[in-house]
Amino acid sequence: MKLRKNKSISKLLRHTTSRILILYIFSSLVACSSPQKPSITFTVAMENPSEHTFQVKMECTGMEKEYVDFKIPMWSPGYYQILNFAENIENFAATDENGTELAFEKHNENTWRVTRGQSSSIVLNYDVKTVRTFVAIPYLDEERGYIIPTGVMLHPTELVQTPSKIIIDPYEGWDKVATGLDAVEGENFTFMADNFDALYDSPLLVGKLEELPSFTVKGVPHYFMGYKMGEFNKEGFINDLKKVTEAATDIIGDVPFKHYTFIGIGPGRGGIEHLNSTTVSFNGNSLSDTSSYQRMLNFLAHEYFHHYNVKRIRPIELGPFDYDKENRTKMLWLSEGVSVYYEYLAVKRAGLCNETQLLGHLKNDILAYERKPGRLFQSLAESSYETWEDGPFGRVGDEFNKTISYYDKGPIVGWLFDFAIRHETKNEKSLDDVMRFLYNHYYKELGRGFTEDELREALETAAGTKLDELFTYIYTTEELDYNKYLAYAGYQIDVTPQPVAGGWLGATASSKNDSLFIKDVEWKSPAWEGGLRKGDLVLDINGAEELKNIISTKKEGDIIQVTVRKDTESKKISIPLGTKMFRSFEFSKLDSLTELQQKIQQSWLGEVAL
Repeated sequence: MKLRKNKSISKLLRHTTSRILILYIFSSLVACSSPQKPSITFTVAMENPSEHTFQVKMECTGMEKEYVDFKIPMWSPGYYQILNFAENIENFAATDENGTELAFEKHNENTWRVTRGQSSSIVLNYDVKTVRTFVAIPYLDEERGYIIPTGVMLHPTELVQTPSKIIIDPYEGWDKVATGLDAVEGENFTFMADNFDALYDSPLLVGKLEELPSFTVKGVPHYFMGYKMGEFNKEGFINDLKKVTEAATDIIGDVPFKHYTFIGIGPGRGGIEHLNSTTVSFNGNSLSDTSSYQRMLNFLAHEYFHHYNVKRIRPIELGPFDYDKENRTKMLWLSEGVSVYYEYLAVKRAGLCNETQLLGHLKNDILAYERKPGRLFQSLAESSYETWEDGPFGRVGDEFNKTISYYDKGPIVGWLFDFAIRHETKNEKSLDDVMRFLYNHYYKELGRGFTEDELREALETAAGTKLDELFTYIYTTEELDYNKYLAYAGYQIDVTPQPVAGGWLGATASSKNDSLFIKDVEWKSPAWEGGLRKGDLVLDINGAEELKNIISTKKEGDIIQVTVRKDTESKKISIPLGTKMFRSFEFSKLDSLTELQQKIQQSWLGEVAL
């Protein structure tokens, strides 16, 4: 029994050992034959900044297809214009990991097709020429490197969800990088992006940068780093900026990132929002002026609130992106225009502006919208959809203005929606509730954007009633009934046309190379009806040169004689002057307010809780 048992054990051990060996060999074969997980690493160098050119190395492993298409985007998130980044790619080369050249071709205007051969690795080397300073495009000079990833980094077309490592090889003496990307622990100047959507929404500024004091909001660190930031009260500025970011965060109640960075790219104009950072033209030297200081706080509040409204509270068309073509939506009035509205509210709720200043900001938007004839031709939805052709502020090359800007009308329509919701719900709800619902339901729960119908449903559900008239203000050119909605909060606005003293021509002129040209002609003005047009060369005006001086001495009914040259033909035009009608759009309060009007006004101003 014992001997048999030992033999049985020995036999069992032999079988077991054989099975283990077979399993080991099989596992090894499977491991060897399993596809390698794709890996992508960028190294961005700036060897000679005076040549304004970045040197980029892109190392890709785990490639499996016979050829791989590498693309550079045609545009950049947050700036809705085609930018043709491919035009600035030079000296493109492709090799395997051993340096052996790989065949490639320029497949289309923004795509390079690389034939892989037998290697699973592809190494690309190319230069990026930078041509001008602008917040939406990369730039390099002797003082800093501004890396917009959409203009610097290519992506394999089928691997946009692949993480990337970004290594910055800075110019000698440059010691800091400002970015929203996560730093790789233990590796200097090295960062990670979870995918190309995150990478393309995370610019980097490299140089001898200044860092302002950091602060936290709901436990999340916020940084401010920049180039040529100037001389100003930095501690006081950061204290105020913290108040603004806290007010903006309180609107939604959640912070969707681990850290946030304000990136000051130097003096200039413009800013662009990103996932957890913003790049802004910043000049602290101007902040000693009160109005400039408030404009800067508004500007930063706007870009900061965008990390909610457009990055996460977003139209369904704005992500995932198609980087090859325009991503059109009719809802930029919400994404951009309502962000303007909330920049005003955030600064007010932070205690950094008063009621008069708040109403003044809104009045300026009304004037910008109402004093252009484009309001009679283009709807708010159309201005959103057509921004790719018109630009964010409308077309400027027309004979007269036929477009509007969602930056002007958008905040006003958002304001009217806010007052309507407050009125219909007896001040129990506001536009804040709509923004929180869109954030929590579509971004956090469903992980997507919303459609136009879903946005309408959210607004009308909050109000508890249909809001048909307000939606006509989005989709038509119908005149806004300001006083109906402003009365809900005890305000009124003067929309009565009043005559302006003196004669009205409706044209301005400017000098160029000792010649006088018609600069602008108001639509349906006496000048327009008489035949004057933008660009006409003025040969004579009643024998004088200064158009403005002539008009200031005239009255309605007076005739002026203008001789102009149109192309090669000279023409003398007689124009009877008219009277210009003017609406002041001045705000005032109603004489007596109901209890509900008082509640709405006070809660809107942040004087009492909703």
